[in-house]
Amino acid sequence: MSHGAGLVRTTCSSGSAPGDGVGAGPLGSSSSVRLLDPVYPRTQAAMLKVAQMATLLIAFICVRSSLWTSYSAYSYFEVVTICNLIMILAFYLAHLFRLPRVLTCISWPLSELLHYLIGTLLLLIASIVAASKSYSQNGLVAGAVFGFLATFLCLASVWLSYKISCVTQSTGRSVSLTVSERQGSLPVAMHTSPYQRANRSLSHTVRVPPEFLTSVAGGASRAR
Repeated sequence: MSHGAGLVRTTCSSGSAPGDGVGAGPLGSSSSVRLLDPVYPRTQAAMLKVAQMATLLIAFICVRSSLWTSYSAYSYFEVVTICNLIMILAFYLAHLFRLPRVLTCISWPLSELLHYLIGTLLLLIASIVAASKSYSQNGLVAGAVFGFLATFLCLASVWLSYKISCVTQSTGRSVSLTVSERQGSLPVAMHTSPYQRANRSLSHTVRVPPEFLTSVAGGASRAR
């Protein structure tokens, strides 16, 4: 009796304690979902965005803290720089918080490409106007220089977004077409079941020409 009770106690204790310890590990690790993407800040696109935001902010501060020679030109420059800064920050935060994986209904590479195309063109026009209206004032000249530097960085992002949105998609389509063509060019025996292949082989082996049957019948009659 004591041996049986001890056996029951050992099996219950060995089944309950390790089970709780083992199950707690995977549940705790699966429940802790990372909200931020730790790899994205080290990518080339993220570094370009940080450099663009820094140059746009410096250009805005340089123009804002200087005496304007043309109100319309530099107000336009301020609007373009601050709007580009806000949009680049929005895309940076979207990729940092993994929004493209959640909102799959939006084509993020294409939308980013369109933003950079329009923003780069407007920033180039604003920088040219700011440089032509600076009249050798240091703050306005520095703002125009940083505006051109931000334009160059945005052009780099345009090329990077073009490669991601257009070249990668076209490569994926060509690969899928090649795979489908290869699957279509497989022999028919690969798409049929073994039962169908056995029936086809039997049908081919059973078929006998009628001339052969008549010759066999004639030979048998002569032998008789």
